[in-house]
Amino acid sequence: MSLFAIADLHLSGADDSKSMAVFDSRWEHARSKLERNWRALVGPKDHVVIPGDFSWAMTLEQAEEDFAFVDSLPGTKYIGKGNHDFWWTSAKKMNAFFDSRSFSSLRILYNNWFEADGAAVCGTRGWFSDPANQKTAGPADFGKLSAREDLRLIHSLSSVPSGFAGERIVFLHFPPVWNGFVSGSSLEILERFGVRRCYFGHIHGVYGPECAFVRGGIRFEMISADRLDFAPLPVILTPRPLKSPIALDNPHF
Repeated sequence: MSLFAIADLHLSGADDSKSMAVFDSRWEHARSKLERNWRALVGPKDHVVIPGDFSWAMTLEQAEEDFAFVDSLPGTKYIGKGNHDFWWTSAKKMNAFFDSRSFSSLRILYNNWFEADGAAVCGTRGWFSDPANQKTAGPADFGKLSAREDLRLIHSLSSVPSGFAGERIVFLHFPPVWNGFVSGSSLEILERFGVRRCYFGHIHGVYGPECAFVRGGIRFEMISADRLDFAPLPVILTPRPLKSPIALDNPHF
């Protein structure tokens, strides 16, 4: 079994009605590239974390086709919240929706944790990495929302049993460290719980070496789908032959 991660799928149905290709040509045929790469890399017993911006849909019902698509792919998927996930509601309602549609491979990562390949999968949405660049529909209290997300991160990490021997790996949507901004409170939480790896999404159009870096002994890595050429990134990898070639020349494989 292996653990993978990929953020920011930005799905919009089979017809790709809200394609991200208007922003970057790398997004052309994104859904088909994602499916091909996913099936080449991920097996039925593997795990994939999707930390936010899963679908452009506004409601659970509108997102049903996107859920069905990802449910049809191999592995168990853990979906976190992003700033564009307007379909998001309570965990109880989302899990009930998945059950009613028999989406048996989908899990919600929210105020909780999951064990995957001997590691503790933890995380939350986080908040914008720079108060000056909040892109919200209306006014937002940066400090209040950041503090709330810190509490959710603490709750997720605290829910791991004290005797759990595996690594605690954190998956966020927003980066706690990026482009000169550092969320000191988030770093303190990661350090307090002994986290040594943190993965995040949200950032698009950046594909260079700055996408992976170390700060305070913690390795951070961007896992936005376009940065990964729509191939889930191995977090814990059990080596095995690829089932088929991946769609693009990806530096991770």
